[in-house]
Amino acid sequence: MNQSDNQNNDPRELPDSPRKAFSLRPSAIKKSISDALDRRAERLAENDVVFKEPLTPAPVEEAKPLVKGTVDMWFLLWAMILVCFGAIMSYSASAVYAEQKFDSSTYFLWRYILFAVLAIAVTVPFVMLARPWFWRMFGAGAYLLSIFLLLVVLVFGVAEGEAQRWIDLGFITVQPSEIAKMAVVMVLALYMSKYEKEITSTHAFGGSFRKGVLVPMMIIGLICGLVALERHISGLMIIGMLGVSVMFMGGTRIKWLAMFLGFIAVAGVGLILVSSYAQERVNIWWNIEQADPLGSAWQTLQGLYAIGSGGFFGLGLGSSRQKFGYVSQPQNDFIFTIICEELGFIGAFVLVLLFGLLIWRGIKIGQRAPDRFCALTVWGLTFKIALQVAMNIAVVTNSMPNTGISLPFFSTGGTSLMLQIFEIGIILSISRFSTLKK
Repeated sequence: MNQSDNQNNDPRELPDSPRKAFSLRPSAIKKSISDALDRRAERLAENDVVFKEPLTPAPVEEAKPLVKGTVDMWFLLWAMILVCFGAIMSYSASAVYAEQKFDSSTYFLWRYILFAVLAIAVTVPFVMLARPWFWRMFGAGAYLLSIFLLLVVLVFGVAEGEAQRWIDLGFITVQPSEIAKMAVVMVLALYMSKYEKEITSTHAFGGSFRKGVLVPMMIIGLICGLVALERHISGLMIIGMLGVSVMFMGGTRIKWLAMFLGFIAVAGVGLILVSSYAQERVNIWWNIEQADPLGSAWQTLQGLYAIGSGGFFGLGLGSSRQKFGYVSQPQNDFIFTIICEELGFIGAFVLVLLFGLLIWRGIKIGQRAPDRFCALTVWGLTFKIALQVAMNIAVVTNSMPNTGISLPFFSTGGTSLMLQIFEIGIILSISRFSTLKK
């Protein structure tokens, strides 16, 4: 880019280095910062294999121009509505339980607001400053961090029954498997974009199998193995399905994916066979009519009663009866049942519609992403939201065994809420660098 180009600062020009993506203002301080970034970019380009991948998979002369602009406002809007909706329902569902346990009906509301504000404060700088190449290094770092935390939780984690999934930091409990979900998506997106040509090749046991199946299986399998040691079946299922989805979008052949899904299914069955806790959950789901309605089947049945009693219009916001000790801790995984009871079919439909609009917008952002890695990251994180919503609703309606899957933006949980907001931030950050046809 020559001097005249810098002065014009045409936003439609495709940058070939991170420094050129920053607009230059007539300021000595700005120029100094830009020069420093330029030197840093050159060192990265020489030494960092992650950085060497071009911003666009196509040759520069054939690539669509990179446009730096504002975040995708529709995606931001739907996310903000869901967070506000989640805060309202978190309070409504938890007020009675919070009053009984903590002598404050607003206990969970303030926790929700606190974690949401903290997450937004941390996320906004990344959205405004991070460039697409930054998220490649971030994904690799998150993957290494998740492995470390998953090892730590096996030694120092807080146990609940047979499961040992949380690290207690005093002011907050961290669930490493939540970080692992995001990390697996981003590392696989990085790998699949880096070796796209080899993965989509036609060699039976060359690049297509080794790089398209074996290496991704190792990336996923390492995390899944550690999660399995926690006896965390739902986490194992979600991470496995997220991995398969990114592999599919990255070009891995269907027959290899079917084999991998079979492997995950066998691993899941094996985990159930060695866990009496998991066997009990499956037995309740399969034989709900014979299960003890005052014991093992209590939570499931009370949730179904809440859904059924809501009718079409619901009992009214705050008017749930099942939250009075019938649905235990209704602000957690079974919050959807309280939404159905208080807001009825209409409220449930609006919730699903909002998630649908968010997911649809995420898909559109991925279609305009500046490179293959960004597209896979956006689609993978969007699919993560869709998967958890579908699985949570399936659990509370007894369409699948109760495996403790939270409803994004609604279920109480500091770690999950903060990570969900941060993942929204990743997608918004990438949406600032969209490609458009000339």
